Amino acid sequence: MSSNLLMKGDPVPFAKSMSKLVNNKEFSDIKFIVGEERRHIFAHRCILVSRCEVFRAMFAEQVMRENSGKVPLVLTDTEPDIFMIVLEFIYTNCATLSGKTVVDVLASSIEYGLEELRKVCNAYLIQNLSELTACETIQAAVTYGQDLLRNTVLAFIEEHTVTVFKHPRFEELSEESLAVILQSNRLKMDEMDILATVINWALVNATVQRIPTLQAISKVIKHVRLPLLSEDELQKVERENETNQVVPIEMVSAAWRFHALHRSDGINPQTRLRRGTTSRDSHHGLTPWED
Repeated sequence: MSSNLLMKGDPVPFAKSMSKLVNNKEFSDIKFIVGEERRHIFAHRCILVSRCEVFRAMFAEQVMRENSGKVPLVLTDTEPDIFMIVLEFIYTNCATLSGKTVVDVLASSIEYGLEELRKVCNAYLIQNLSELTACETIQAAVTYGQDLLRNTVLAFIEEHTVTVFKHPRFEELSEESLAVILQSNRLKMDEMDILATVINWALVNATVQRIPTLQAISKVIKHVRLPLLSEDELQKVERENETNQVVPIEMVSAAWRFHALHRSDGINPQTRLRRGTTSRDSHHGLTPWED
């Protein structure tokens, strides 16, 4: 007696055939009006609800509210090109992604609860990770709570710290993303250079947001490790701070206090060396970096 066995056909021809239905008005039974340009995009309810619970709930609510299945759904906050990629994935289980679209598609995958599309976007970002894309990618990972992606990008930044920190996109990092980076012990950069880069980031963001520099830097400067600097470097920071006032005075005082005591509790990240920290005579008493 033979047993039932699921045999899988070639998915490529199936995907090609299904792609012909994307935005095909023939036999469609739902119309979306998408984006500020109000582009009309056609779809098929049975396909959408079979693949996406968000669409199922959306159509159910529409029928209850309008008592009709023929009223167009208006999606003003969605870019038509991004919505088309979402539909492409729903119909074919494939997505045509690019560096310009992947982050927005990732956001839409989360919005529509499309877990497989989310994974595809993450895979694309990881495969195309480089010094040119690292800042944008970790920004996306932090913004949309993609922990695996965040850890992967952070490991890349730790190996290419100087190049990434000098890239123009570094200035576009959010304070949340920059804080994630600065908490790493594995950065291959000396603390004096890290401080200079963070101050420059703050100056740019203060100008863009039209806020005081001290306000712009307040949530990230605490992750810069001033005790790693020498006494001469701390004096330089104090002198420059009299003019630009970007480093909180209490942080400078805490660094001087460490220099006076040369004692670390092994817990405070401020007194932990980074992988890229240049050795200084004042470092005895500091906690070595660990993997």
